[in-house]
Amino acid sequence: MDAQHHQIRVLMFPWLAHGHIFPFFELAKKLSQRNFSIYLCSTPINLSFIKEKPIHDQSLTSSIQFVELNLPPLPNLPPQNHTTKSLPPHLMPTLTTALDMAQPSFTKILTTLKPHLLIYDFIQPWAPEIASLHNITAVHFLTMGAFASSYFYHRCKKSLSDLEYPSPNMYLEEYEDQKLTQMIESFSNNILNKDRLALSIDRSETFVLIKTSRDVEEKYINHLSFIFGKEILPTGPLVNEEVIPSYTHDDQSHGNLSDEAILEWLSKKDKSSTVFVSFGSEYYMSKEEIEETAYGLELSEVNFIWVIRFPDHHIERVNDFVSEVLPQGFLERVGERGLVVENWAPQIEILKHSSIGGFVSHCGWSSVMEAMKFGVPIIAMPMHIDQPMNARLVVELGVGLEAKRVKGQTGDGEEGRIAREEVAKVIREVIVEKEGEKVRRLMKEMSEKMREQREEEIGVLVEKLLLHVSYREFS
Repeated sequence: MDAQHHQIRVLMFPWLAHGHIFPFFELAKKLSQRNFSIYLCSTPINLSFIKEKPIHDQSLTSSIQFVELNLPPLPNLPPQNHTTKSLPPHLMPTLTTALDMAQPSFTKILTTLKPHLLIYDFIQPWAPEIASLHNITAVHFLTMGAFASSYFYHRCKKSLSDLEYPSPNMYLEEYEDQKLTQMIESFSNNILNKDRLALSIDRSETFVLIKTSRDVEEKYINHLSFIFGKEILPTGPLVNEEVIPSYTHDDQSHGNLSDEAILEWLSKKDKSSTVFVSFGSEYYMSKEEIEETAYGLELSEVNFIWVIRFPDHHIERVNDFVSEVLPQGFLERVGERGLVVENWAPQIEILKHSSIGGFVSHCGWSSVMEAMKFGVPIIAMPMHIDQPMNARLVVELGVGLEAKRVKGQTGDGEEGRIAREEVAKVIREVIVEKEGEKVRRLMKEMSEKMREQREEEIGVLVEKLLLHVSYREFS
């Protein structure tokens, strides 16, 4: 069977968000290392972002090919907006509709490439239907963890409304619940978002792929298998450990400091004395959120590197914008204790650095996996979507603590507000205080387990894919 790997063509079709595209890309690399031939399909703007990050293993360049999917033109959605990156929230339904309208183009790609296997995402439940018409095996790939996916599926399926959640930690605060309800109950092209997820799962093969590890979520992988009625195959953490060089200097989205300058600053700090602060590539904090986080970092008296991201329309005046959103005198008061980086920093290199002792994170799933892989305790500050669930899991596993937001009262304007005192307290607990010793120990143990796992889960997944791929069309 191994000799036939090179003959298996796989078309990978993620949703148009970086938090989905890059896990698909990492899985593509894992499969191509096992001699699968990979086609990664997305919009030209998204593929341009991937091409900026070179594949260091040159043997993979011939086995991963990029396939452009051109979306139909729609008002207010030019090609540079055919991605969720920097997309105004009110245009998200328009982007989803444009992707739906690209079904004829996607069909043409399928009939031209004739893949043996389609690996697809949750926004496009029509993709497995088209694949089925052409006798192509279709498998769903969840880029969320099993804990969060379980909660989402419970919320999306009426038939599960009376089934208890598998953990008392599977809950949302009222302000978080309002955001999630608004998201899953929203329509795009006359289809509810919650129906897209449910249909995408239902139309998958007899199994579903998921970006997680049994070392982290075995209990929830088993629960997910029960409610899906399908086998769940974890891919492992899919953390890219390659050193990725800076973007080119003409890329305005790159930060104000070089990688070398950031790492040189970090190397002057004591072991495990510094927190890395980042809230993901697609979330832009409000002025109030930035202010409360800044005061929290200041009050903590702990060293920090903080990446603050701004929408593209602020890039040309980013230095002015930084001074506008940070509290007056903040940079002067923290001095050499803090480093503020604009828009981008080498996250993997920073998390692997011995001076880093904690990660103040929005708890995007990829960031959680990276922290666990490198053994960095998490100070959880979730923002939206699956992040609150990921934060609850981090706390349940004992590998981090959550900086709780103000509960307040509905309608008083306080509910869900970041509290500077809480941010400072939790940072100190994780980095300095005796209470954080257990968190640091458990995260170290988690990291060791994940490193021992290595490629076992991918190996199981590959064998399963091979069993389900039709060999009729093999040349």
